[in-house]
Amino acid sequence: MSNATVKPESDKDAYLRVEGLKAYYGDSYIVQDVSFSINEGEIVALLGRNGAGKTSTLRAIARAASPELRSGSIWLNGVGLHEMQDYEAALAGVQLVPEDRRIIPGLTVEENLDIACIAGSSGWSYERIYELFPRLKERRRQEGITLSGGEQQMLAIGRALARDIKLLLLDEPYEGLAPVVRHDIENALIEVKNTGITTILVEQNAVAALRLSDSALILDTGEIVYSGTAAEVLQNEELRHEYLAI
Repeated sequence: MSNATVKPESDKDAYLRVEGLKAYYGDSYIVQDVSFSINEGEIVALLGRNGAGKTSTLRAIARAASPELRSGSIWLNGVGLHEMQDYEAALAGVQLVPEDRRIIPGLTVEENLDIACIAGSSGWSYERIYELFPRLKERRRQEGITLSGGEQQMLAIGRALARDIKLLLLDEPYEGLAPVVRHDIENALIEVKNTGITTILVEQNAVAALRLSDSALILDTGEIVYSGTAAEVLQNEELRHEYLAI
């Protein structure tokens, strides 16, 4: 972290600022000059049809190996993420919970949390995570991959919180979940927001995501076509129909 680029003081007007992001899978231009800013502690819904570039945008912010970031900058609280590798971005506080959750086979719930703390993290304590997700405490000695889909999602979020987290990136957290379990996840994300953690939420269930979020960004073919409040999207039937098919 000592070599991280620091943005000039005059530009530190947003907690997360993405500027001119261009990312590729091979020769395919996936994220096309994306720019937006987010205030600290917000929940932001990143929406769009399948293939719009939502997951690719999350992965670019998290500095995943793919897509390849070819230009643009990403500033988190004034620190440049765009020059970092994924592990450096994680140490800087960026935690991505991918759609497949990546629960480690052969490890219990608690051992999956142990892995998150292997680098000496100063994130949430196990007690705090178990308070947020009581089911994880009940199943802490159970192998993580044997949990239900909803419980695996809780574990994936809990593992992110166990690290020193500043920015939580969630990719399809409600996929395959029963409404009652989704409600538990939503309540947990509200609690996370109340601690001041900033969250970007990619979710096909756009209405559920918008009801939870403060702000919304809509992507279409890799470009931002809307940036504003979540309430405005919920009230704008024409916008929802054109870009979200709802």
